[in-house]
Amino acid sequence: MCFAYLLRRCSSLRKLQAAHAVATTTGITFLQPAANLTSLLQTLTLLRPLPPPSLSLPYALSLFHFLPNSTSTLAHNLLIRLFLSVVPSSPLPAIHLFSRLRRLSLPPDLHSFPLALSASSRLRLLPLGCAFHAQSLRFGFSSNLFVRNALISLYTSCSSLPDAENIFLDNNHAIDIVSYNALIHGYAKAGNLQNAQQLFNQMLQRDAISYGTMIVAYSHFGQHSDALQLFDQMQSDGFKPDNVALASALTSCAQMGQLNRGKAIHDYIRRNRDELSVSLLTGLIDMYAKCGEINNALNLFNGSSSRNLFTWNSIIVGLAMHGYGKLSLDYFDKMRAARVKPDGVTILGVLVACSHSGFVETARRVFCDMERVYGVRIELKHYGCMADLFGRAGMIEEAMKMIEEMPMKGDGYVWGSVLSSCRIHHGNVEVAEVAARKLLEIDPGDTGVYSIIARIYADARRWEDVQRIQRIMDAIKVKKNIGFSLVHLPGNV
Repeated sequence: MCFAYLLRRCSSLRKLQAAHAVATTTGITFLQPAANLTSLLQTLTLLRPLPPPSLSLPYALSLFHFLPNSTSTLAHNLLIRLFLSVVPSSPLPAIHLFSRLRRLSLPPDLHSFPLALSASSRLRLLPLGCAFHAQSLRFGFSSNLFVRNALISLYTSCSSLPDAENIFLDNNHAIDIVSYNALIHGYAKAGNLQNAQQLFNQMLQRDAISYGTMIVAYSHFGQHSDALQLFDQMQSDGFKPDNVALASALTSCAQMGQLNRGKAIHDYIRRNRDELSVSLLTGLIDMYAKCGEINNALNLFNGSSSRNLFTWNSIIVGLAMHGYGKLSLDYFDKMRAARVKPDGVTILGVLVACSHSGFVETARRVFCDMERVYGVRIELKHYGCMADLFGRAGMIEEAMKMIEEMPMKGDGYVWGSVLSSCRIHHGNVEVAEVAARKLLEIDPGDTGVYSIIARIYADARRWEDVQRIQRIMDAIKVKKNIGFSLVHLPGNV
């Protein structure tokens, strides 16, 4: 049987190793050892799905080291590609292999440089990438489209947009859809949505990556309406969204409170995905929780075993915001039992749950354990949540003591919580005055502070102070904001 035919039938690592064993026992391997071992290595890189690193890399390295004559450029390229594919977060071995190729005076080819540049992009090492760029010029590959696209990706990943633009705008060489996508991603990453949108609009041809990149950018920078509009256009143009685009669309639905749109996306996922990825599960839980359907969020969470930190955070925060403080704390306990380490968002959700349910001692214990037990740095938002909790419980003096001991200045949320608690719990006019002054120092244009402090003075029957505040309000022409609500109906808001 032809060895090449045998390799084409290999669909798994076990079958490939069996073919290798047959070739070795029959002597085929030794007839052309370099060609046959390289073919085995190439077939390994083409397996889908790729075997896990613990299985694929030792076998690949054994093939590589058995190659005679210090191996070849092709063998180096294949091994570099395999490392970048199975351990994408650890590109250093790929860099070392490229360096080995150069030390052996083997000539890099048009495949070597894109791989080396990709590794540099992942490391975000601009000097190293520039060195590879210089080598590509020396070897005459700077005009190659694959090398140019890798260079654009390198410079955008290293936040060197002018260099990426120079390569893209070089009229002497061609660009393609990959070139556009790479530069659009760079603009989006830098927050330059205007340039990203202009470049997107210039594209004569687009693919799912083009749409997905813009949808992610719109959603990330809060342009949720644009994200959902482009998501609809993507599907009407015949492109199927990937998991990243779907997760970003769900985020936009959550932020805009568009439950029906979110349900439509959920239905699309059911019809087009065999199973939920962790990112989609998290997006769906977050969407249902923020759109008021916490039971759907709970059903999704309880029905899946694939969870990460963000999934746990979504359900803990969602339950807390809906007032299910005890249940939120129960899921926090389950999270710790599952040996998932909490982060600042987790603790914030727990503190919100305690604040809304009046669990003062539980919140105090979790807050004190943040750095010592959970290894989570206390941030201003955590102090703000504790100020809100103490204020709701009428423990205003404790809130003020905590604020005095804070290692940073209080923000509007911290002092706003104190002022609101003084409005609810009468008899703390002096504290209210301090909080009002702090709020006006932070934001002199926050005219709502005058209305609240006036009510506090009125509750304390300090009518002269009420009149004084009223004169100030008249002088700066304070107007009450008129409340309104949005109701989503089919085709209308």
